[in-house]
Amino acid sequence: MKFQQYIAAVAVESAAYAFDKAFHYLLPAELYRQHLEGCRVVVPFGRGNQKRVGLVLSVSETDGEAVKGLKKILSIADSQPILNEEQLLLMHWLKENTFCSYYDAIRTLLPSALQLRVQEHYALVPDADTSGLTQEEAQFLQYLRRAKNRKELDTLLDDQESPQKKKLVESLMTAGVIRSSADTSERMKEKTVRMLRLSERFLSQELQCSVTVKQQQVINILQEYGVLEEKEVCYLCGVTSAVVQRLVKNGVAGRFEMQSSIAEAEGHVAQETSEIRLSLQQQAVFDEVAPHLETQEPKCFLLHGVTGSGKTSVFEALIARTLSLGKSVLMLLPEIGLTPQTVKRFSARFGGRIAVMHSSLSLGERRRSYERVRNGQADLVIGTRSAIFAPLQNIGLIIMDEEGERSYKSDAAPRFDTIQVAKYRCRIHGAVLLPASATPTLESYYFAKKNVYQLLEMTERYGNAPLPTVEVADMNEERMQGNDTEFSTLLVQALQENLDRGEQSILLLNRRGYHTIISCCTCNQPVYCPNCSIPMTYHKSDGNLHCHYCGTVQRMPESCPTCHGEHLRKMGFGTQRLEDELAVRFPQARILRMDADTTTSRFAYEKSFEAFKNGEYDIMLGTQMIGKGLDFPNVTLVGVLSVDRALFSGDFRSYERTFALITQVVGRGGRGGKPGRAILQTFLPDHYVLRLAAQQDYLGFTREELAIRKRLLFPPFCDVCVIGISGESEAEVQVGAEKFVACMKEELAVQKEKLPLRVLGPVPCTYGKINGKYRYRIIIKCKNTSQFRSFMRDVLKNAGSVRETARVHIYADMNGSIGI
Repeated sequence: MKFQQYIAAVAVESAAYAFDKAFHYLLPAELYRQHLEGCRVVVPFGRGNQKRVGLVLSVSETDGEAVKGLKKILSIADSQPILNEEQLLLMHWLKENTFCSYYDAIRTLLPSALQLRVQEHYALVPDADTSGLTQEEAQFLQYLRRAKNRKELDTLLDDQESPQKKKLVESLMTAGVIRSSADTSERMKEKTVRMLRLSERFLSQELQCSVTVKQQQVINILQEYGVLEEKEVCYLCGVTSAVVQRLVKNGVAGRFEMQSSIAEAEGHVAQETSEIRLSLQQQAVFDEVAPHLETQEPKCFLLHGVTGSGKTSVFEALIARTLSLGKSVLMLLPEIGLTPQTVKRFSARFGGRIAVMHSSLSLGERRRSYERVRNGQADLVIGTRSAIFAPLQNIGLIIMDEEGERSYKSDAAPRFDTIQVAKYRCRIHGAVLLPASATPTLESYYFAKKNVYQLLEMTERYGNAPLPTVEVADMNEERMQGNDTEFSTLLVQALQENLDRGEQSILLLNRRGYHTIISCCTCNQPVYCPNCSIPMTYHKSDGNLHCHYCGTVQRMPESCPTCHGEHLRKMGFGTQRLEDELAVRFPQARILRMDADTTTSRFAYEKSFEAFKNGEYDIMLGTQMIGKGLDFPNVTLVGVLSVDRALFSGDFRSYERTFALITQVVGRGGRGGKPGRAILQTFLPDHYVLRLAAQQDYLGFTREELAIRKRLLFPPFCDVCVIGISGESEAEVQVGAEKFVACMKEELAVQKEKLPLRVLGPVPCTYGKINGKYRYRIIIKCKNTSQFRSFMRDVLKNAGSVRETARVHIYADMNGSIGI
């Protein structure tokens, strides 16, 4: 009689990209059940049969011949699939489109708190036959028998770094003297709270009993609210838990555990809010988008609206319409700092239907948000880039606010572009995608003009408020007049006038720290980070030098590390120095500094922005985090101190990003009915990007920039695939880069169809060393087709499996940054 046998295709964690695939395992009959796809399992992996977590991709029935030599699945970690059908599709899409491993994709789809750890345990087999052991094995076994318990034995056997020790453990396991087992645990268990409700017997009057006055209070409040947390019942009734305990014991009430996320969701109630009033332009956008929410056909719009045109009100109206249709909504923001004010505004209207997702939440908070969405407790998700993978059902609308921001592109595996994932999810759900910005990416605007997207425009500010007037301060003239400070005369006068009127000002300086370079007076060499080819920045707050790339902190040297010269000069200007100089010039001003050094705590963004909005500060200065999406009615002056360097970052997008940053930060002024004013300080007043940014002429900028990109062949007229090679030895990195090019040539020679490619490099990156790793790159101009991706996957696997690349890391990034 033949027994049914099953083979499971499993994606295994920590598999190198060159060897990453679906590995086949025998599924023991006692573990088989239906719907295993999407469940995590523990499997033996590699020559040493290390216990690793894997995810079941598929299960198939097979005959006895096919299972020969297959390893067995050891255990199943999930009682039900941890990834649903759509998430499995997203996993395959990420692997196909971003050149990542299966488990890179899985980690992205799941919050960290839900990911599993495998703990291997060992036990000595009693009465095992030890007659065949060698002398060395017998001595090692005697050493292991000293362990008093399993924990001590695990400790003795966990340390298997010595090849000899590892070999002894494997031989004892083969001889049946030692057996191992593996446990899995989540990084954080879901927190539960104890809830209380009246029993069915009591409600049906089947149960009759006498109660005290305090017990009656508890009964009354449970009759009113139905279900409450036990702590809340005790607090509201002014009773101890003993009163509740007596009711439970008598069968009047019942306790049960509920995930805290569900309890929290029930605590948020939508408030009564005024009807959303839209301007004519806002209503026109709403009327164009709303009918498509009722269909099941995917549709992509592009909303181009000037700063202050009221895009958020349009979002609010569209969200309300989508939710009323029984569909869910995903709203994406580029910065964590924009999340609090958006959530506060939308919570008033949508209450507990909202779930927030971003990286500043604790592990527990991220898990609770994820569970609320997965369980259907929340159908409106607000978050940053990672929220695009929220497990929403029946999505009707995805909004990408400030879609031109670079933060929507992931720089780590999987290196996805959020808008591409959003398009894919819209195709699955038949949903509407609405990217919006005052400065859309050139690619999006180009596609809109080619009718790939439908272009929607809002050219006027809400309430017909005028855009800020922009003045350019030529810092060359300031230097000629003897002004060697970072403040132009024009900006100083404007700041004083604003202070006199009781109005607020924003100053943008996109450089952290106090002095940006410490240089030797003898050899003129800057003090470099020991781990990076980047000068360190002096921070006055602690008197130390900081590297803004790898995080290294060191004391200020007494002499030059290169020539040992004793005289060092401090140069450059960062936000810390700007704060000090403002305090000297305007001693009466209340100054708020916002940069990565002042926003390290979880609630720093929310508290600081709220304080500024409430008028507790006169001047807010900061880096680019203050330049977009914020709405402060009393801000009437914006100063941009220095953006010249951003024009020359080495990336073909540097002009676009500089234009967008200036346009966005200028748009923070004049939003509350008072006229706004902006001052742009520059040493390049005639540069066309700065001139067009001062005029806030987006259409003029796109014409100029698209003409340049077409001539030089950059996106949107092609795609750019960046190959990164890094390692601890520069020589090995260079050899690895050259070997990758050789593998490309070999693979091209066997391609049936010709691939249109232009290859630049390999060359060292702009910053050749970061965090102890030397870095080279290869730039490939191509078309992002399935044929090219298949070609690139083959090259990556071939290059990753040869001796020359064994000690380097290679990755591919489609349309990634080439500037650093």
